[in-house]
Amino acid sequence: MVEIANPIYDVVFKYLMNDEKVAKLLLSAILGKEVLSLEFRPTEHHFPVGELLAVLRMDFTARIVDADGRQELVILELQKAKLASDIMRFRRYLGEQYANKENVVREPAPDHPYRKALPILSIYFLGHTLAHAKAPVLRVNRRYTDAATGEQIYEKEEFIESLTHDSIIIQIPYLQGRRRNELEQLLALFDQSSATDDPHFLSVSEADLPERYRPLLRRLQKAVADPVVRQTMDAEDDLLEEFKDYQRLISEQEYTILEQEHIILENKKEILENKKEIRESKKEILESKKEISEKERQIENAIIKLRTSSNTSIEQLAIIFGLSAMQVEAILSRKRD
Repeated sequence: MVEIANPIYDVVFKYLMNDEKVAKLLLSAILGKEVLSLEFRPTEHHFPVGELLAVLRMDFTARIVDADGRQELVILELQKAKLASDIMRFRRYLGEQYANKENVVREPAPDHPYRKALPILSIYFLGHTLAHAKAPVLRVNRRYTDAATGEQIYEKEEFIESLTHDSIIIQIPYLQGRRRNELEQLLALFDQSSATDDPHFLSVSEADLPERYRPLLRRLQKAVADPVVRQTMDAEDDLLEEFKDYQRLISEQEYTILEQEHIILENKKEILENKKEIRESKKEILESKKEISEKERQIENAIIKLRTSSNTSIEQLAIIFGLSAMQVEAILSRKRD
């Protein structure tokens, strides 16, 4: 068994890919075709940690030429942990590559060179798993098909190739115990189940690695001895923990906000219920007032009728209707007016 630097660390992956021969070997194995030439362009996002300028995030692009002379832009993303911002960051970086005017092939033409957009292929190394697919390596390939017949169309179209892309997704947790082909044997160099007591390093069997891929192992062995690589791995760990803590804090705050919104909604609901009850009470009061007014009108009519027909005295009317003499007098006065 030999000890190698853990390539899921950005600084180690950069160190690995800075060797052109090693980068060609890795990309050829993943793509399933030989990469003849390679123009590698890492984009570093630096963050200061103490006196060290650490690389927390690296975006890699590689312009490759295959055995057929076909040029292609390969995007590599390495993500150790699942963060809430992952997909939006991937989309943003992918959009930048589509918009980059340098990602073209200059084709000869009779009057002037013709610029053709480079086809793009994205490769994602994920330190976490997807929700459903459990394969260590997923190939997401486009197919042209006749929508009416379902017949596959094999000729490539520049329009389609320039505006859509294939992807390869490597789920690092599912590499454990998977050595079914040469690619999985090579990717054993990323298998985190081989981690030593120090997660910065993996212990792997050289005999299990196909001989032609051993330059990758040698390169990762060399990274172990590099003090800058080791120091930057520590910084990556610290920064990743800070990001995780920050994400946890955001999640807790979001949960608190949701709870508060729930309380506000409940309070609004209660207020609406109270308003409804008040409206119902007002309606009942109005109905009661209406009934009282109607009864008062009936009593007044009865008093006036009895007074007119029989000339009953005010005192007698008061006794009959349970009113005071003054109330009866007031009713009769309104009638006279």
